[in-house]
This record gives sequence, structure tokens and C-alpha cells, in this order.
Amino acid sequence: MDTPTPLTPAVFYILLALATGEKHGYGIMKQVRDDSNGSVKMGNGTMYGSLKRMLADDLIAEAGDHIDPHMDDERRRYYRLTERGKQALNAEMARYAETVSILLKRNLITCSAATGNR
Repeated sequence: MDTPTPLTPAVFYILLALATGEKHGYGIMKQVRDDSNGSVKMGNGTMYGSLKRMLADDLIAEAGDHIDPHMDDERRRYYRLTERGKQALNAEMARYAETVSILLKRNLITCSAATGNR
């Protein structure tokens, strides 16, 4: 089975959020907002619809229910990257890096713009 690329922004940011470890839905939404500097707004419907498709595509797996000590004592369903999810994220990041390289070669962006420095 091939790794799906390009990824939608929602799928990319969810995979990116899970790259540092297991997270529950609300934690994923907060991480996506932070990682995208607020440019990707993910409501419950978008996120849980994406998670459902990503589970079916074996990009992520349920990591079980845990108590989130930062929230309260409520049990939350956690998700983690699968090997296929890691491959999809790596392939997408390589595609982005290649695109930035082309833009730099053609002087369409500066190095500081490519790294996010202003």
C-alpha cells in the first residue's frame, strides 16, 4: 500500500501533532493551532472525521484511554502514529523541503523566509 501524498492540511497537522507522542483529541486540536500559528482552525467535526479516516488508512492507531493530568480526571481516548503514519509524514515533509529548495534556487523566497525568520 502506497503512502498517501500530498496530505490535506488537517491530516498533515494531525500527524505532525502526534509526531512527539500520544495525544487526545483536544490536545491534538491545541497542538495543530499552535503549530500552524492559528492558520489551521480545526473544529470537532473536521478533527474527528479526519481521525476516523486516518484510523481506517492505518496512519494512526488508538493508544487507549488515559486520564489527562492537565485537564481533569476524565478518561480521554489517545491516538498515536503508526509506522505508515510516520512514513506519510516524512514523505510530506520531504516534499515540502524539496519545494523550498526549488523556491530558494529560483530566488522566489529568501533563506530567512524559508526558515520563518523575519
